[in-house]
Amino acid sequence: MRKLRFIYLSLVLLGICLISNGQQLPLYSQYLYNKFLINPAHAGSDGFASINLTTREQWVQYSGSPETYSLSGQVRILKRGYKLQKNIFNDIRYRPKTDGRVGLGGLIFSDRNGLVQKTGFQFTYSYHTWVRDYTQLSFGLSVTGYHLIITADGESFENPAEPWLNDNLRKGVFVPNADFGVYLLNPYYDIGLSVQQLFGSATKIGEEAYRNLQIFRHYYLFGTYEIPAFVRTEFEPSLLLKISDFGRPQADIGLTYVYDRKYWAGIDFRTGAALVGHLRFKFVPSNVNQISVFVGYAYDYNLNRIHLAVFGTHEMTVAVKFGSTLKRFRWIDRY
Repeated sequence: MRKLRFIYLSLVLLGICLISNGQQLPLYSQYLYNKFLINPAHAGSDGFASINLTTREQWVQYSGSPETYSLSGQVRILKRGYKLQKNIFNDIRYRPKTDGRVGLGGLIFSDRNGLVQKTGFQFTYSYHTWVRDYTQLSFGLSVTGYHLIITADGESFENPAEPWLNDNLRKGVFVPNADFGVYLLNPYYDIGLSVQQLFGSATKIGEEAYRNLQIFRHYYLFGTYEIPAFVRTEFEPSLLLKISDFGRPQADIGLTYVYDRKYWAGIDFRTGAALVGHLRFKFVPSNVNQISVFVGYAYDYNLNRIHLAVFGTHEMTVAVKFGSTLKRFRWIDRY
């Protein structure tokens, strides 16, 4: 029983260290297919309404390994209806009631790492404007929050008065925050910069030695570029830089092969961590031409010694997009 108590306390302390000093936010390998996960300005930027489901199981067969589940949705408020309007020359013109510049998004997630469990939400407002004929500049702001709890079992402790069983973190605390992002989109490239957990925060968790749990800002800078190769074929190099107020920077350097905008296959190198391979394909139901279904899979091969004890990391995504591709800014109407 003493040994079990020691193991649980060690895991709790390890979880707190991970939260305090490491990657506090869910990690994703297929963010290129749903950039809304790392940048709120992406909400509605492509003109589609979409729903995305992501499941991720890290370090398979390792007890207490991270597991993440997220469900997100986003929409662009397109031009709806027209009204009559006179100009200074008394000419009557038809003007759209809405000019299609506003996007909305939402996200709910569950992220578990050992004994540390986080369940949260995000609501996003984005604004899109045109800086040139085919270049869109977007801004996004999210209100976020999550419930943070240590899921230790009271039966694992010999002393029923054990402080860990009665502190705030054992009972659960709510952590509010905000995210902000900027996103530049062009038919050939895109660039995004975002800050998550913008305000940071501190919460009391009980004992004097652990009184303050610091929530750190996380910064994401990413970019992709499309290189036409052959008929219906493109290559997309990509780069993602990640850094927090406490921790070393990390980069994802990748290259994706795209065929006919229906099939994707890529590989990324995550510095100091893993090689990531990912596949994705698009399916359009024959009887519903306004709906597209996307299915993706990613496998992370760890480059550190933990790969000797685990079966890698697996991530699955399913996305449904609503709307015709003709509404996208790359072709006509620009929303």
